[in-house]
Amino acid sequence: MAKKGNRVQVILECTEHKDSGVPGMSRYITTKNKKNTTERLEMKKFNPVLKRVTVHKEIK
Repeated sequence: MAKKGNRVQVILECTEHKDSGVPGMSRYITTKNKKNTTERLEMKKFNPVLKRVTVHKEIK
């Protein structure tokens, strides 16, 4: 049964990882309320490949 409401799943992808040239990708899945937060999410999350906290932005 599907949930009703304004919450949608979004994928956060590391912005610094693309420029580093290191293989792999750091992605996180989270939810947001698209009625209250219409712009794309941008959060600081831990990147296990680069072993530091980096900025992750919403894709798609």
